[in-house]
Amino acid sequence: MSQTTPSQPKQPSLLDALIPIVALILMLAAAVYLFSSDSSSGANQIALVLAACIAMVIGYKNGYSWNQMERGIVKSIGVATGALLILFSVGSLIGTWILAGTVPTMIYYGMQILNPQYFYSACCVLCAIVALSIGSSWTVAGTLGIALIGISSAMGLDVNITAGAIISGAYFGDKMSPMSDTTNLAPAVAGTDIFSHIKHMTWTTVPSIIIALIGFTFLGLTAEATPVENQLTDSLALLERTFNPGFHLLIPLLVVLYLANRKMPAFPTVILGTLAGAVCAAIFQFDNVLAYVHDDAIPPLLALVKGIWIAMFDGYVANTGDAVLDNLLSRGGMSSMVTTVWLILCAMAFGGVMEVTGLLGRILQSILTLVTGTSSLIITTLGVCIGANVITADQYIAIVLPGRMLKMEYTNRKLAAVNLSRALEDSATVTSPLVPWNTCGAFMASTLGVATVAYLPYAFFNLVCPLISASYAYFNFKIEPLDERLVSDGTVVG
Repeated sequence: MSQTTPSQPKQPSLLDALIPIVALILMLAAAVYLFSSDSSSGANQIALVLAACIAMVIGYKNGYSWNQMERGIVKSIGVATGALLILFSVGSLIGTWILAGTVPTMIYYGMQILNPQYFYSACCVLCAIVALSIGSSWTVAGTLGIALIGISSAMGLDVNITAGAIISGAYFGDKMSPMSDTTNLAPAVAGTDIFSHIKHMTWTTVPSIIIALIGFTFLGLTAEATPVENQLTDSLALLERTFNPGFHLLIPLLVVLYLANRKMPAFPTVILGTLAGAVCAAIFQFDNVLAYVHDDAIPPLLALVKGIWIAMFDGYVANTGDAVLDNLLSRGGMSSMVTTVWLILCAMAFGGVMEVTGLLGRILQSILTLVTGTSSLIITTLGVCIGANVITADQYIAIVLPGRMLKMEYTNRKLAAVNLSRALEDSATVTSPLVPWNTCGAFMASTLGVATVAYLPYAFFNLVCPLISASYAYFNFKIEPLDERLVSDGTVVG
């Protein structure tokens, strides 16, 4: 008696692969048109889910079972689990740091030190230095970033430009730091070593940050800070009266920077930073916490625990009497990240279906047919990685997937692996915060409190870097030829 074997799924056509993409683009455009900057609060999620459903129908037509597609979704969401944990923990960190007076202290001193004319460029440089030293753009945004946004708002400066400056500096430092996960991942995928990779990246990264700093300096010199001196003095007095700022309240910040510099993973680093904030709140803001809870029915120690607990899960609500400061300091808590997590889950579901049904691979396959030479190969790599950021919603997938597929093409065309690793970082890494539903874009928008579409035009470094990389490819400038030596496993040296 003969046994029947299950039929293999059919390879998708290019039309199959394009239908969900086109549908998603149209729905996202409609969401932005109808809901503007609020589109990520639900409309984008629905668009991503509907696009995933369309991809599933096409996958089912081609012979994929629901179980196969479900496993693809679960695997894709699994990739983002670490990011989701970090998101929730950052929400708690923000809540306890405000309650402890850490964020108000950074705002207090920053308002006195930073000059409005050079504020944007100073933000960029400061974030670049810290990110370079710790290798994490997310940590920089979740610590220094929230304080710089607060200072910007208090000074009457544009928070959208400030967010762009923070992200530009943070991603420059992240990209060039040997401690960064993406800076280690890209050369590993391409087949080169990290220091050759960083050295080769300087040719595109340094000009990009210089151009960004010129842009931020120009915007700063032409900007006008709206608050008058009395308003600034009043804000400082309110911060003094409410939180009693002092350098001792920066201990949680120092804890996070120390742990990050010791290369501790992001999630435990942020959790320990949150707990450090809770301890500072208990020691230095005891009366404030009790006043915040305002519950005389329970003993003071229990009221203290309740106040810290509320800040961790639901954030802090300021009541200083000043509308600007109250708006600045009323944020944080795990609950504030729920919408962002919702967005990421929907985006990863769409990316998972596209990958497991072969639709994403079919698009990449077609794109490779456009490659005719060195210039077009590198420019295609940049475009594919940016597209992968949009479709898969995760910068790690946008590095690994195109890197794996294009690696042999670089070898066949006698190009050193550093060309591929640089192209991966010049596109996948730096454009990830520019996509609202990407894990990085969603994180930055939630943490900084500025919509992705609002800060996008001012993320100069992230916008310029892929363009410089493409221009180098077009003019065949600083493109390294292949070192013909091969290691035993076939990995290209260089």
